[in-house]
Amino acid sequence: MDSVFDELYRKYHHDVFQFLFYMVKNRELAEDLVQEVYIRVLKSYEKFEGKSSEKTWLFSIARNVAIDSFRKQKGWKQRLLEKFDWTTQQVKDNDPLPEEITIQNEEIQYIYKCLDQCTLDQRMVIIMRYIHELSISEAAEALGWTESKVKTTQHRALKILKVHMEDVKRKEGIEFEKVRMD
Repeated sequence: MDSVFDELYRKYHHDVFQFLFYMVKNRELAEDLVQEVYIRVLKSYEKFEGKSSEKTWLFSIARNVAIDSFRKQKGWKQRLLEKFDWTTQQVKDNDPLPEEITIQNEEIQYIYKCLDQCTLDQRMVIIMRYIHELSISEAAEALGWTESKVKTTQHRALKILKVHMEDVKRKEGIEFEKVRMD
């Protein structure tokens, strides 16, 4: 098991961390959640039947760990209400993004800024499909959804991202032809 675990960790540690970081937007919490993912891997590897890829299985575990983390947060509704700026009807974020997440590609920066406009499910699909390049069937398996639900959620998320990206670019006075979401 040690060699299998080491191999899983070596191959997928960065992807699992990146997925969790995009979900929770906190480096320390993401690192803690990665540890939780691999604890669950150790406990349940014997049950892994190989019906999906190891990567899909790991993302499924990471998704559940992220959701469990959101559920465990005490008073998350109250903290959300406190972050909402009632005068401008905007959510304010007091925590700056870590320097490690400075993204070079301008389009990816706009997508990242606009991901907060998506629901949790939409964000998970976008991260899995476009950042971690999982196929629709792999994303469906990792999320425990049908492929149809993944496609629908992806379509809705892309529409939301497109509208918000165009709005951000317009507000920042950036010239662009048309934001394309393929």
